[in-house]
Amino acid sequence: MSLSLRPLDQQVVVITGASSGIGLVTARCAAQRGAKVVLAARNEQALQELAREIRRSGGQALPVVADVGRQQDVAAVAAAAVAEFGRFDTWVNNAGVSIFGEIPQVSVEDMHRVFDTVYWGVVYGCLQAVEHYRERGEPGAIVNVGSLFGDRSTPIQSTYASAKHAVHGFTDALRVELEHEKDPVSVTLVHPGRIDTPYNEHAQAYVEAQPAHRGMIYPPEAVAEAILGAAVRPVRDVYVGSQAKVVQLAGALTPRLVDKIMSWYMWPTQMDPHRASVPRDDSALWHAGYGGQERGSHVGWHRKGSWTVAATVHPVRALVGGATTAALGLLAPKLLRR
Repeated sequence: MSLSLRPLDQQVVVITGASSGIGLVTARCAAQRGAKVVLAARNEQALQELAREIRRSGGQALPVVADVGRQQDVAAVAAAAVAEFGRFDTWVNNAGVSIFGEIPQVSVEDMHRVFDTVYWGVVYGCLQAVEHYRERGEPGAIVNVGSLFGDRSTPIQSTYASAKHAVHGFTDALRVELEHEKDPVSVTLVHPGRIDTPYNEHAQAYVEAQPAHRGMIYPPEAVAEAILGAAVRPVRDVYVGSQAKVVQLAGALTPRLVDKIMSWYMWPTQMDPHRASVPRDDSALWHAGYGGQERGSHVGWHRKGSWTVAATVHPVRALVGGATTAALGLLAPKLLRR
């Protein structure tokens, strides 16, 4: 079903997890492009500061303190958006929190808490968005932020990966049901690779070393570009970084080989042995973590962007850019000889 979504500068965009990382960057980018933004997170101070920043720049922002693991809080976010702006056009389910620890170490209570935020927060947000779009009878977008670990589980973050698997399955089922009912709702699943955000510092750590990405790391702006691209142009999936797509394909085609690789690769690449982990009482699992930070403290190769996002969200621009790069590559030897 072909849908025509509003231009971003005519949209009201709801973003959960807006106080830091991907949500914070997405909110800033959306506001800079003219969208009205509804900012949802647990950290009231960070939300208020972000809203003031956006308003000083001439934008419109509504901060709403909410724990997405509570259905009544998510309903309050939707109600606040409608009360302030009369509607919303895109709902971004981005809030998340993780646990680093091997399965026998992690308490069941902590596991439940991760699912409350990562999975049930998405379910509650989608229910609010679908109800709102059906009542309005106008096209709208839902953008769910998944993970490469939602396509292929990882050790050390088993609870987070399991919750993201559930998000991916729920998103696929929701999309098919909406298409069957011919509801004018675009449903997009974003598959980020390893992203440079404070996500690791906010996590509940059962490990002694500080959780940290080590390897290829993508900027949160790449995820924001994927999210905002999906807000204006219906797209099924967006992979942020080639690593996300490679892991998905390899896991499907050669699962046992990926098991072997992960059994030795994932332990050293998820922790920084030179730092001690944040005490569990200071994590953001059970209460709001520190806000206002876009990036984390990871150790690796920091990329400037993602070609997979550009190719999906801006296919014409990516094609032209790729053709230009190829042409320059062919001409370079001749130019150098001259």
